[in-house]
Amino acid sequence: MDPPQIYVERTLALIKPDAIDKAEEIEDIILRSGFTILQKRKVHLTPEQASDFYAEHYGKMFFPSLVGYMSSGPIVAMVLARDKCIGYWRDLIGPTNTYKARETHPDSLRAIYGTDDQRNAVHGSDSYSSSEREVRFMFPDSVIEPIPAGQAARDYLARHVNPTLLGGLTELCKQKPEDPVTWLADWMIENNPNKPKIRQPIIQEPE
Repeated sequence: MDPPQIYVERTLALIKPDAIDKAEEIEDIILRSGFTILQKRKVHLTPEQASDFYAEHYGKMFFPSLVGYMSSGPIVAMVLARDKCIGYWRDLIGPTNTYKARETHPDSLRAIYGTDDQRNAVHGSDSYSSSEREVRFMFPDSVIEPIPAGQAARDYLARHVNPTLLGGLTELCKQKPEDPVTWLADWMIENNPNKPKIRQPIIQEPE
């Protein structure tokens, strides 16, 4: 039986207006917690954009204040990646209510950087479908595809990269150029097996 394919999950993380001045600290904690930041941008949502992002809460009592809060200042949007990313990120940020987070998860980001039940410093997608929608909202040009890891990654590299790379490394050792990285990059481009083939131009004979 083939081993199961393991994929690295992605999720959306937001540093909200009340914690924007602590963005560097929070990003450092994110990286030290085993996440990779794939994409990042600083934006200031309009009330209309904030309404669209939180459309699932439309009609609830807190919706107007939530929209006002999320459009009150800049935020940092990030696409995070790691194994079981959604669950680990939810664990790191803690409960939605800052007061509860301080009681039950005192080391969570919301306990440390949050202010109250609404100004809770950070946001995290709560499911795979939510993460897809929210990543597309904040990063419209992002291509959401599973990132292979483990055996799936090894199989991909063995099939598509290693044969050409090993040839380049062998030739590199023979040539011993002064700038080996640039030389190898040029060699890989020149010997790329997927390089488009250019047809010989058709020369029309004069009449």
